[in-house]
Amino acid sequence: MPSIVIPFRGEDAKQRLPEDFRAELAVAMLADVVAAAVEVGAVIIADTRGQGPAVEAALSDVQESPVLVVNADLPAVTPRDLFALLGSIPPDGIAVAPARDGTTNALGLATRGLFKPLYGPGSAARFLALAPSRLVEIPNLTEDVDTLEDLERLEPRVGPNARAALASLRSGAR
Repeated sequence: MPSIVIPFRGEDAKQRLPEDFRAELAVAMLADVVAAAVEVGAVIIADTRGQGPAVEAALSDVQESPVLVVNADLPAVTPRDLFALLGSIPPDGIAVAPARDGTTNALGLATRGLFKPLYGPGSAARFLALAPSRLVEIPNLTEDVDTLEDLERLEPRVGPNARAALASLRSGAR
């Protein structure tokens, strides 16, 4: 069974969302990602103020291979998407699911030792330059939420927690 590490920034997450809504939405999106992940493997939440170090720390506790690292702001992700990422991992390599902006939304690692803390602008290309790697374009892993417009665009596909958080925002009930 694979291990799935989900880095999560907590209340500091999603700084481009409305301040009175960001914590609620961050937790809702995390819940949707966790719900998909538990159908695939053992889940580890990596609490973080720095994504790379948090993932490294979480990976030190991982015993099973392969390992998926899936960001918490992917509210449309499904177990099927995670199985597709898992199946895309090259032997002794890394599958990289980039975000539209060139950062990295998800990784599939044949072994935990392949991970390097390379997050940030242009990170997808840096991850692809490691070990044998494969670029994977799985729509629900490419589509992350950084702004309210992102969430509204993805609304038909998001999980129930993000959908409820968005409905709460629209109704003004929080």
